[in-house]
Amino acid sequence: MKLPKILLLIVSVLLISCNEKKSNSIESIAPKEFAEKIKTTENPQILDVRTPDEFESEHIDNAQNVNWNSEDFASKAGSYDKSKPVYVYCLSGGRSKKAATKLNELGFKNVYELEGGIMNWNQEGFGKPTTTEVGMSMNDFNDLLNTDKKVLVDFYAEWCGPCKQMEPYILKMQKEMTDKVVIIRIDVDKNKTLATQLKIDQLPTLVLYENKAVQWKNTGLISEKDLKKQLQ
Repeated sequence: MKLPKILLLIVSVLLISCNEKKSNSIESIAPKEFAEKIKTTENPQILDVRTPDEFESEHIDNAQNVNWNSEDFASKAGSYDKSKPVYVYCLSGGRSKKAATKLNELGFKNVYELEGGIMNWNQEGFGKPTTTEVGMSMNDFNDLLNTDKKVLVDFYAEWCGPCKQMEPYILKMQKEMTDKVVIIRIDVDKNKTLATQLKIDQLPTLVLYENKAVQWKNTGLISEKDLKKQLQ
């Protein structure tokens, strides 16, 4: 039985489309491999998908700022050469994973995402060395833990979606549970040195201290109910 020409054409188009999708790839790689690939790629396309303010404060050499949270991300990112590798990163990996998926959808053949973001990049020693402390010092932080109460530290960022979801009930607990626990919120963008020293590479991160010792740690979204269980 012969298939109609129009049906054969549709089948051919679908097969080509499927093959194209399979040829596209996203790979999350560690800082060392990320650095090596950039070094061996001629005129590498490096996209920093953080906000302009974050980009201005520090960025990987030769990176271009294409803000994931901007409405024109797709149009700006789409202007790059899809046939060449593209390297993408953010602060800790949350935004870059979403951006990498979008780049793949836009037709980029090879997308390399920096595992752990620029936080991990700096911790592995690939960032530019600096002697200037940004924000709170470790001594200042240790002073905050100098209490006979439990201390919950909420490491967050303004751009972090889960951080924003948790903010209302964390602020509420901050007022309601003063007799049991001291709740401190630390913006990692304003306290980069401290975040690096404490190896905070995912957001949000909650750390519960007692007598200056870590009793519990959580990364990612946690419900109000589950958080209260840890504090009671």
